[in-house]
Amino acid sequence: MSAIDTRLAELGITLPEPVAPVANYVPFVQSGSQVFISGQVSIGPDGLVKGTLGKDMDVAAGQAAARLCAINLIAQLKAACGGDLSRVKCVVKLGGFVAAVPGFTEIPQVINGCSDLMVEVFGDAGRHARSAVSCPVLPLGAAVEVDGVFEVA
Repeated sequence: MSAIDTRLAELGITLPEPVAPVANYVPFVQSGSQVFISGQVSIGPDGLVKGTLGKDMDVAAGQAAARLCAINLIAQLKAACGGDLSRVKCVVKLGGFVAAVPGFTEIPQVINGCSDLMVEVFGDAGRHARSAVSCPVLPLGAAVEVDGVFEVA
């Protein structure tokens, strides 16, 4: 078991099976030492977290949804690394998308739910560049979607 697997266990996180694509794309692509992971939506053990920030969800609920995206990103990353998360050298960049009403400005705080978990799991290697934007609707009605770029050994 890698140190990352141990850290996940300490946090009480069991990685799910990676979510299969819902359209014509692959879940991840490796190019050189970088792994590009397709957008992961806010799906967890209780199903897809749907909603719109500023309408039927508050920031705390959005952060919880973003945390689910992080867990799904790590599950895809583990698959990309052949099951060995010790290969992860760096979380390079995350791109966060939040379904929100016009005028909702706490988008960065919502995506912190994903960013914070990356740092909790990977330590300093989890610190990353990031974008966070809102949109009127996300695929399948998801509240949050996050994609990522990771450096691996």
